[in-house]
Amino acid sequence: MSSFLYRLGRAAARARVLVLALWLAVLAAAGGGALLLNQGTDDTFAIPGSQSQDALDHLKRVFPQTAGVSAQLVVLAPAGQRVDTATTKQAVADAINRITKVDQVATAVDPFDKSAGVSGDGRAALIAVPLTVQQAQLNPSTKTQLTAIADDLAAKTGTHVYTGGDAFSNRVPKLSPTEGIGLVIALMVLLLMFRSIIAAFMPLLTAVLGVGISISLVYAATLVVPISSTAPMLAVMLGLAVGIDYALFLLSRHRDQLAEGLDVEESIARATATAGSAVIFAGLTVVIALIGLAVAGIPFLTTMGIAAAVAVALAVCIAITLVPALMALAGQRLRPRVSRRKKRRAKPQIARWWVRTVTKIPLLTVVLVVGVLAVATLPAADLRLALPDNGTEEPGSPARDTYDVVSEHFGPGYNGPLIVTADIVTSTDPIGLVNKIADEIKAMPGVAAVPLATPNPKGDTGIIQVVPTTAPDSPQTDDLVHRLRDAEAHFLSAYGTQTAVTGITAVGIDVSAQLGSSLLPFGLLVVGLSLILLAMVFRSIWVPIKATVGYLLSVGAAFGATAFVFDQGHLADALRVSHTGSVISFLPIILMGVLFGLAMDYEVFLVSRIREHYVHNGDPDEAIESGFVAASRVVVSAAVIMFAVFAAFVPEGSATIKPIAFSLAVGVFVDAFVVRMTLVPAVLALLGHRAWGLPPKLDRMLPVFDAEGDSLVHELRLADWPGVDEAISAHGLGVEDDRGRPVYRDIELHLPRGGVLVVHGQGKTALLYTLGGRVTKLTGDLKVLGRVLPQHVHALRREVTVIGCRDVTAPSAEVAAALADDIELVLVDDADLVLRTDERDVLRDLISRRRTASGRPATFVLTCQDPDRLADLLPADARLFSLAQPVEVH
Repeated sequence: MSSFLYRLGRAAARARVLVLALWLAVLAAAGGGALLLNQGTDDTFAIPGSQSQDALDHLKRVFPQTAGVSAQLVVLAPAGQRVDTATTKQAVADAINRITKVDQVATAVDPFDKSAGVSGDGRAALIAVPLTVQQAQLNPSTKTQLTAIADDLAAKTGTHVYTGGDAFSNRVPKLSPTEGIGLVIALMVLLLMFRSIIAAFMPLLTAVLGVGISISLVYAATLVVPISSTAPMLAVMLGLAVGIDYALFLLSRHRDQLAEGLDVEESIARATATAGSAVIFAGLTVVIALIGLAVAGIPFLTTMGIAAAVAVALAVCIAITLVPALMALAGQRLRPRVSRRKKRRAKPQIARWWVRTVTKIPLLTVVLVVGVLAVATLPAADLRLALPDNGTEEPGSPARDTYDVVSEHFGPGYNGPLIVTADIVTSTDPIGLVNKIADEIKAMPGVAAVPLATPNPKGDTGIIQVVPTTAPDSPQTDDLVHRLRDAEAHFLSAYGTQTAVTGITAVGIDVSAQLGSSLLPFGLLVVGLSLILLAMVFRSIWVPIKATVGYLLSVGAAFGATAFVFDQGHLADALRVSHTGSVISFLPIILMGVLFGLAMDYEVFLVSRIREHYVHNGDPDEAIESGFVAASRVVVSAAVIMFAVFAAFVPEGSATIKPIAFSLAVGVFVDAFVVRMTLVPAVLALLGHRAWGLPPKLDRMLPVFDAEGDSLVHELRLADWPGVDEAISAHGLGVEDDRGRPVYRDIELHLPRGGVLVVHGQGKTALLYTLGGRVTKLTGDLKVLGRVLPQHVHALRREVTVIGCRDVTAPSAEVAAALADDIELVLVDDADLVLRTDERDVLRDLISRRRTASGRPATFVLTCQDPDRLADLLPADARLFSLAQPVEVH
C-alpha cells in the first residue's frame, strides 16, 4: 500500500494541473447531475417487516384515505369565548366544503359533528384533513390553498386558525451562518499550526470541494432511492471534519520533511505514502462502520450510512490525490521559514510537561480518568429514543405552533394518534364489530379518546383511531402500544378478527425499538473490528484492548452528556434546545459508527509514533514521551478542528441534527483529550514492555496493515543498497518459527546475477522459501532481483520458481520450463535427492549454461544435506553456504 501511495503521490505532484482540473470537472459534473436529477428528500420513516409498517401498507391498499399524511386546522377562539357558536359552525362548514375540493385532499372532518373535534374547554375546534399522498409527494400548492382557506376562516369568525399537522412539518435541516464559525475556528487553528496562509487555506478548500461533490451525489441519488433530509447534513458534517483533518495530516508530514531539507517532489511522495497510509486506515474504519449501519435492517438508515460513507471516501481520495497536487503547486512556499532546531525547542514544552504529569503516577491517572468517564456515563440511563415529530420543530413555525395548541387544548395524545386495524372480512356485522372493539379500547389505561371507528367502504377492514393520553414520544405511549398488541390474542379469540397497531406514532416506536436492539450487534461488530485492525497495525494485544476500552468510555460519556442536555433538560436554554425528553432514534448507532473511525484515527497517529520510538530504542518510558511530543501538536489541532466543526452545528441546527452534532462534538473532545492524550500514555506506562508484541502464532495469522508507511521507509532506505546489481542481497536476515525460536538468523549473503549458491544445514529449506518470497515475516534486510522483501513478495513470486526434489519426479524438466518462461531465479530444494543419471546430466547442463530463453542470466540456489553429493553438478564458481556455521558469502 505505501509503495503504491508513494508512486501515486509522485504522479499527482507531476500532473498537478491535470489532477486539479479533473477534480473540478468531477465537481461540475456532480453538481450538474444534482440539478437535473434531484427529486427532493423523503423523510418517510419505514421499517419493512414490522407490524406497524405492514398494517400501514395494507391500509394504503384498502383504505387509502387513512394512509397518507394529514393536515390539521385548529380554530382557537379568544380567551373567555367559545368556538362552537352558530356563526363559527357555519363558517367551518363552508371551509370544509372548500377543503374537500383541494387537490390531494381525501376528506375533511367536521369538528362539530357529534362534537368529537371540540376541546374540553370549548375554545378550540380541530379540523382533521387526511391527504391522499405522503409528504414527499405533497404539492406546495395544496398547502398554500389550505393556508388561504384557514386565513379566510379566521377573518370570518374573528378567531385564530392554526394550520399544521405532519403535512406542514419542515424537518429538512438547513445550513446557517453559524455553521461557518466552525470553519473560522478551523482556519485559526491551521494558521497557528502552520504559520502559513497557503497551508492554512489548503485543507479548507479541499474539504469544501469534497463536501460539494458528495452532497451533489447524494441529491442525484434521490432519483433512484429515497434519502432522508438528515443524510445530506450528516455528509456535510463528516465531510468537512474528516476532509480538513486528512489534509492536515498530509500537510503536516510534508512540511516537517521540507524543514529537514527534503526535495519538494520527494517529500510529497513520502508524505502521501506515510501519512496517506494512516488516512486510508482511518477513512476505511469510518466507511466500514457507516456501512455497518445496515445491520439495523432499516432502509433509511442504510442510505444515510452510505451517503456519509461516500463523503468520507471522497475525503480520502482527495487527500491522496488533490492535496499532493496542491502541495506541488505551492512548491517551496510551503517550506517552513523557522529552522527545525527552533521548532523543536519551542514545540514540546507543554506536551512534554503533560505526558510526564499523566505518567508520573500512571495508576492514579487511569483510575481518575475511568472514574470520571464512568460518572459522566450515568445520565445515559435516561437516554430515550424517538423519531422527530412536530414537537421538535422550531418554535414559531406553523407545525410547532399547531402542535402546541393541540397539546394545550386537546391533550398531547392528539398530536400522535394510533390506528388499530381489524380484519372484518368474515363479519356479518362489520359496524357492530368495529364498535365493540372500539369500546374495549376506550376502557384501556392510557387512552384519552377513540374519535373514529368505522369500516372501509368495502367492509373488509375496520379502522379505529386511538388517542393516547400522553405525547407521541413518551414512554407511556409505548406502553399503550404494547397493551394494544397484547390484546390482539383476546380480540382474535373473542371476535375472530385479527388486529394490528399502526400509524406514524406506532411506526416511530417500532423504528426506535429496532434501532435499540441493533446497538448490541453493531457494537460487537465495531469492537471486534477495532481489536482486529489495531492488532494488525501495532502487532500487540494490549494496545487494541486499551484502545477499544477507551472508545467505549468515549461513547458512554457522549451518551451521558447527550442525555444530560436533551433528555434531562440541563443547559437546554444555553444551547437553544427547544425540545427535550428524547433524541432521534438513530443517534446512538450513528455516534458509535462515526466516533469509532475518528477514535482509531487519533489512536493510530499517536500510538504509531510511540511504537516507532520503542522499536528504535527499546525504552518504553522514553518512547511514550518522545512519541507523544512528536504527535501531540497534530492530534490536538485535528481534534480542535473536528470539535469546532461539529459544535458549530449545535446552536442553529435542526432538532434532528443538533443532538447528533452535540454528541459527536463531546465524543471527539473526550476521546482526543481525555482518552488518547491522557489515558493512553498512562496505560502504556503501566504496561511497559508488555504493551508491545503478539504471540508468535497469532503474529503469523494476522496480516500486516502498514498504517504509517514503515515498509516504505524500509524500502527507501534500501533503494540504493547494496550499490551493485545482485540477484540476492541479505544483511542480518532472520526468521522465527511459531514459538518465537530462531530458524536461522544473522544471515549475510550477496549473490551476483547468474551465480550459483549451495545451501546446507538446518533451516536450509526455510531460507530457500524466504529467498523465493514465500515467507512474509522476517527480520533484517533482504533484496531479491532488485525487490525489497517482504514488501514485494507477491511481485517476486512471479519471477522466481521453487522446485522441491522430494515431490517432483523430473526436476530438470521443471528447471527447463522455468528458464523457457524467462524465470531469472531458480530455487531447487534437496537437489542431492536427484539420483537418476539422465536427470543429473540435464540438470548439470542447465546450471552450467545459466541462461533464460531471452538470453538473460539465470541465478540458481540449491539446498542439500551433503554438498559432496552435488560436486558433479556444480560449476567451478559455485559458492557454498552452511547454516550450521553462518559465514558471510560474497
